Amino acid sequence: MMRTAIVTGAFGFAGANLVEQLLESNYVVYAIGREGSLHNDRFQSAQNLKTRFIDMEDYDKIPNLIDEEDIKDKEVIFFHLSWGGGRDDFDSQVKNIDGSLKAMDSAISFADKGNKVVFVGIGSQAEYGVKDDSKELDENALLEPFSAYGAAKAAAFHLIKNKAKKAEIHFVWGRIFSLIGKYEPEGRMLPDLVRKLKRGEEVYLSSCRQYWDYLDAKDAAKAIMLLGEKGRDGEVYNIASGNYKELKVFVKEAAKYIGADEKLLHFGKDPEPYVSFKPMVKKLMEDTGWKVESSFFDSIDCYDQNVR
Repeated sequence: MMRTAIVTGAFGFAGANLVEQLLESNYVVYAIGREGSLHNDRFQSAQNLKTRFIDMEDYDKIPNLIDEEDIKDKEVIFFHLSWGGGRDDFDSQVKNIDGSLKAMDSAISFADKGNKVVFVGIGSQAEYGVKDDSKELDENALLEPFSAYGAAKAAAFHLIKNKAKKAEIHFVWGRIFSLIGKYEPEGRMLPDLVRKLKRGEEVYLSSCRQYWDYLDAKDAAKAIMLLGEKGRDGEVYNIASGNYKELKVFVKEAAKYIGADEKLLHFGKDPEPYVSFKPMVKKLMEDTGWKVESSFFDSIDCYDQNVR
């Protein structure tokens, strides 16, 4: 059966990588974005790519944007990545929850038409909150978010899962940890570190003692696609590399790779709150056959490309 993918947040960091992965895998892809975004010209025209623009509060109207020929006798996989607002912007986070539920309403509408439908929602490590890093973190860990963002993601997970179960929609949830690489926005720690070191500038950081897990966005995109194809109904999956290290190790590896003087690095106090994770990805790998293909240095190489 041919598959049609609908991707909200399609022009963002994770979403853009997912769209490209889906196109490479011969999906018909509907890239859902919002009018006025600076990234709406991110994709070159492709035979199986269709772009549509709609506000999140209207996500229950997405079926009106889809051509009948692209859903007739096809499996529809709905990837919901769209999310907005600051981490403690409570009003925006509430709107995100509402938009997520409306996205599920659209998925239900497709199922009502007789389509086989899978809904993949994308969450975050922020749902877990602060955890003891003396052991690995699996998907059964208690959710204890400390930010409005993390709380909203956790709330969306529970609400969408409940709604999907009642509507008999196949539902999968993926929790992304730390993505790097193509389309990564400015202002994030690693690309800013690389740029400053290349210019010979001093870099002032926290202690960087916390354990961190970096995953290239291309690998994350493949993981998300595979969750749509092979993820088990009602299950949650960590989306990470499993190659966690102290953040300081990553920082020093990056400096060495680009030939920067390590004396430019200055480490300070522990951050507050102290977030440190050792995520397990065994479940993702076993259920989907996914594996990491890109190295940490492959991701750093992306920062030299004009892809933002």
